[in-house]
Amino acid sequence: MQINWSIRELDVFLALAATLSFRRTAAQVNLSQSAVSGVITRLEDALAVRLFDRTTRHVQLTATGQVFAEQALLLRAQTDEAVRAVRNVVELQSGKVTLAALPSLAATVVPAACARFSAQHPGIQFRIVDTLSGPAFDLVRAGQVDFALTAANPAYADLDYQPLASDGFVLLIPPGHALAQGNGPLRWIDVAALTHISMPLPASVRQYADAALLEHRLRFAPTYEVEHLATITAMVACGLGVAALPELAAAVAPQPGVVRRRLVEPDISRPIGLVTRRYRSLSPAATALVDMLREEMARVAPRPRTTS
Repeated sequence: MQINWSIRELDVFLALAATLSFRRTAAQVNLSQSAVSGVITRLEDALAVRLFDRTTRHVQLTATGQVFAEQALLLRAQTDEAVRAVRNVVELQSGKVTLAALPSLAATVVPAACARFSAQHPGIQFRIVDTLSGPAFDLVRAGQVDFALTAANPAYADLDYQPLASDGFVLLIPPGHALAQGNGPLRWIDVAALTHISMPLPASVRQYADAALLEHRLRFAPTYEVEHLATITAMVACGLGVAALPELAAAVAPQPGVVRRRLVEPDISRPIGLVTRRYRSLSPAATALVDMLREEMARVAPRPRTTS
């Protein structure tokens, strides 16, 4: 049995089943009576059964036609529900967005953008995974998140990466430290011998700090390695050392009295971008959230610049 009918044809059938009149059905569906008759004939041919007993003066559903009418009503209701569900997604009335973000972004840019998004689209659920750069790429690749906001990583060339901002480095200095008295930039080579607090590899923060000192043929060897930004800034505030961090990371848990001074020579910056699966489009909700994240990123961080 070849099933090849349209929703329009089901509507014609249901109209006739309700009116039991070709004339009234034709007026209701804006077709001629002969066109209505043709639709019914095509349905009956497809099903290989008579749906209506009809004479010149009388139209009546057959027993099989009654069964088909009941099922056609269910199918029509399911179709309407499918259309409503799609419209809700398109119009951002419902849906879910899952994103991954670096901890520094998950604690700064992402909450602000998500708060705006939630206020405008309360029917959309979202989940945030704060993680390091490598795992963020892996989550996108595995399809476990819709997209990620993270630092660039050439090891994931199979994914699409779109730069959004550039996160320059600053040195966090304890209150009372001699370097806390100035306000100009500091050279990496001049602070290399200080007691440093940093994140362990493979964190992007650590990778960029390593690269900066390698340009001076120096090995970066922090005295303390901790995983959380709040711990780093608290340790700096207590005078345990200094910390070279991207500006957004330094803003995660500010401590009273801690001084920030820009690091130069090299004037490196950590590119922050949008990671998505190649050849896969984002949902309307994810696209709208990305737009808000772009706006928030533009507000708190400059556009990407070339790393020297």
